[in-house]
Amino acid sequence: MCGIVGYVGWRGAQEVLVNGLRRLEYRGYDSAGVAVVDGKGGLEVHRAAGPLDNLVAVLPEDGAVGSVSGSSAALRATTGMGHTRWATHGPPTDRNAHPHRDATGKVAVVHNGIIENFAALRAELEAEGVELASDTDTEVAAHLVARAFSADPDGGLTAAVRATVARLEGAFTLVFTHADRPDEIVAARRSSPLVVGVGQGEMFVASDVAAFIDHTRDAVELGQDQVVTLTADGAVVTDFHGETARTRPFHVDWDIAAAEKGGHDFFMLKEIEEQPASLADTLRGHLVDGRVVLDEQRLSDQELRDIDKVFVVACGTAYHAGLLAKYAIEHWCRIPVEVEVASEFRYRDPVLDRSTLVVAISQSGETADTLEAVRHAREQKARVLAICNTNGAQIPRESDAVLYTHAGPEVGVAATKTFTAQVIACYLVGLALAQTFGTKYADEVAREYAELESSADAVARVLEAVVEPTRALARDLAPSKAVLFLGRHVGFPVALEGALKLKELAYMHAEGFAAGELKHGPIALIEQDLPVVVVMPSPKGRAILHQKLLSNIREIQARGARTIVVAEEGDETVRPFAEHLIEVPAVSTLLQPLVASIPLQVFAAEVARARGYDVDKPRNLAKSVTVE
Repeated sequence: MCGIVGYVGWRGAQEVLVNGLRRLEYRGYDSAGVAVVDGKGGLEVHRAAGPLDNLVAVLPEDGAVGSVSGSSAALRATTGMGHTRWATHGPPTDRNAHPHRDATGKVAVVHNGIIENFAALRAELEAEGVELASDTDTEVAAHLVARAFSADPDGGLTAAVRATVARLEGAFTLVFTHADRPDEIVAARRSSPLVVGVGQGEMFVASDVAAFIDHTRDAVELGQDQVVTLTADGAVVTDFHGETARTRPFHVDWDIAAAEKGGHDFFMLKEIEEQPASLADTLRGHLVDGRVVLDEQRLSDQELRDIDKVFVVACGTAYHAGLLAKYAIEHWCRIPVEVEVASEFRYRDPVLDRSTLVVAISQSGETADTLEAVRHAREQKARVLAICNTNGAQIPRESDAVLYTHAGPEVGVAATKTFTAQVIACYLVGLALAQTFGTKYADEVAREYAELESSADAVARVLEAVVEPTRALARDLAPSKAVLFLGRHVGFPVALEGALKLKELAYMHAEGFAAGELKHGPIALIEQDLPVVVVMPSPKGRAILHQKLLSNIREIQARGARTIVVAEEGDETVRPFAEHLIEVPAVSTLLQPLVASIPLQVFAAEVARARGYDVDKPRNLAKSVTVE
C-alpha cells in the first residue's frame, strides 16, 4: 500500500526522494515524509499529513531543491529515504506520518505493511521506559533497531536490522537509516514489494521501479525474507539469518514517458486510451509454432492434463476478470471452474489436491489476500498459475506457471488497462489449457488467437467513437444519488466492474446485478429518474438473452428509470428502449467485455471529475493492497 523510496549516492538526496515519491503517491497519499543523513552525523526528518505538496512546503530550501551546499542536513545529504502513506495503524496525522525515529533521534524507519505483533512489542518497550511518539505499529521497529545497534555497534546497522526483523510478525517492508552510518541504508522485505535500482555510483530502493526510472532501468527484485544493505558502490543481499541470498536482476523495458500523463488531465484517462496497445502487447509472442505459450512454465503437459478442476482467486477488479476467465475456460476446456474472492478462499477450507489448478490474478503480484491464497493452495499440493503485471513480484515467484500482462505502469488507482489486459490473459490461459487437454486442435487455437488479436482494433474503435459522448452523458448524470448496472452472461461481470469503478471514483452508491435477478429483489430499488446502465448481449450471438434484457429494460422504464444502454452497433431493436444509447463494435461473445468496459470506465472517471474529485487518487484507496 504505502510507497517507499531510498537513495545512496552522489546526488542531493532530497530531490531524488521527492521526485520518487511523486511517482509513488498512487500507493498512498494520507501523509508523506523524508529522512536524510549527512556526513556530519546529522539525521533530519520532515513529515506532513495530506498530499505530497504539503511535505514539499515544509522542506528546507537553499537554492535548488537537493543542493548539497546548504547548511541544512536535508540539503547537504546524499543519503536518505522517503515515504508516502496509506494509513493502517493510527489516523493520517503529522505525528503518524513516516519516517519514525527512536528515542535518541539517530535511527529512522519507513514501513509498508503491518507488524501484527506490534502491541506486544510496544508493551515491552513501554515497560522499559520508552515513550512512543505515534499511534503506529511502525515506530516499534525504530526503537528495536536502536536497541540492537547499541548492544552490538560492531555488528553495524545490518545486524541490528536482522535481529529486529527476526522478532516481527506480519507482512512488511522496512527501510532504516542511522546517523552514525551516513553512507548506507538497510532494508528488509517480507511479503511486501521492494526492488533495488542499480546506478553508476548510486543505488536506489523502492516499492516500484517508477520511483527511480529517471536514473536507472537496471534493477534487482528482492525475494521473501531478505535484507539488503545499500551503499553508493552496490548492494549486499542476505536472508534474515545473514546467509548470502540469491537475487534476480532485470531490466525495465519501459521509459519514464510511460508513467507521465502525456497531455491528459489525469493518468486514468491516459491509461484508458492505452488499452489497444496494452492488449496487443499482452498477446504478442504467445503463439509459437501453432501453440499458445506462457511466459514461465514449470509444469509438464502431463501435469496440466491431470487437472480436473480450476479455482480462480483474485480481489476487486481482478476478481471480475476472473469471472470472465470462468466463461472461457469452461467453454473451451469443459472442466469446472470456481471463482473465489481471494480473502475468503483459504478460510473456507476449499477442497484442493494435485489435480487442482489455482489461477491467481493480481496486477501488482503482491496483493496480500491473493498471495496467502496461493500459499494455501501450494500447501494443499495444488498447482498455481499466476497472471500478473509486475515482473518478478512475489506471486509469480511462488507459482508453477506465469503469464504476464504487458500493460506497463498504471498510476491511476482505479484499474483500467490492467483489467482488460487481465481479461485477455485469462483467455490465453484458457486456450493454453484447451490445447493441452486436446479440446481444441491447433487450427482452432490459431483461429481463436487471431480473434483475440482483433480486440485491440475493436477497442481503438470504441475509444474513437464513444469517449466524448460518454463524458457528456456523465456530466449530465453526475448529480444522481445512485446508479444500477445490469448484465447477463459475460455482461454480468462488466456490470459489476462498471459499478465498482463508480463507487471507487465518484463515491456513489452503485450496484451491479445479473439482470435475471432483477425481479428477485433489486427491482425494489427502481425509482423515478434512477439511471440504470444495461450491458446488452448481441442480438445474433446471444439472441435469447437479448430478448430477456429487452424485457428487463421495459420493466425498469415502466417504473420511471433512465436507461443507458451499451449495445452492439446495428442493434436497432434496442434503440426505442434506450434513453441514451452507447454503441460498441460487434465482436464475438467473449470479446464483448473488452469493448463494453471502455465506456463504463470513461463514464466513472467523468462523473468523478464533474463531482470535483481526484480521479487518480480516490479517497481511502491505494493501488496495491499489501496487507490483509
